[in-house]
Amino acid sequence: MSHSRSICVYCGSRDGALPAYAEAAEALGAAIAAEGWRLVYGAGDIGLMGRVARAAQAGGGQTFGVIPVHLFEREVGKRDLSTFVVTETMHERKKVMFMNADAIVVLPGGAGSLDEFFEVLTWAQLGLHAKPILLLDIAGYWAPLDALLHHVVKQGFAEPSLLNLVARIPDVPALTARLRSELA
Repeated sequence: MSHSRSICVYCGSRDGALPAYAEAAEALGAAIAAEGWRLVYGAGDIGLMGRVARAAQAGGGQTFGVIPVHLFEREVGKRDLSTFVVTETMHERKKVMFMNADAIVVLPGGAGSLDEFFEVLTWAQLGLHAKPILLLDIAGYWAPLDALLHHVVKQGFAEPSLLNLVARIPDVPALTARLRSELA
């Protein structure tokens, strides 16, 4: 069996305010399965996290979940995954997720998703990896983040090359196409 590509998905443990977020999470999970890729994610069964995972499973996809022991109850650890890893800390969780992924996709989410995004962006800025970092920009959710990154560059706190390390993609079909080309 050839090595299947793995897509690390960072996203909210809540559904968010717009139904479009949940719809996109489900569409992404289905697309990951349809492409024969493996979902790597935070192992929760709630919010967008749970939706991505259930849709990937429903499509016959492989799932690799990583959850720290202290969040197991809070995020309702999903026990029926292909691979389920329980870590001691959040840092360990993020490292295991990143190391087992070929690309990073960030759906709408809160502080945790932003933390994960900025960590992999920083690592890319430092030349520690060249994995694609794609923001699934449902309903313009990531426009303020994009404006902030441009502000950081304009104010001299990062080189303009920072902006080339991340892409905002408007929907799941465009994201799937981009991942196909990036992972070819």
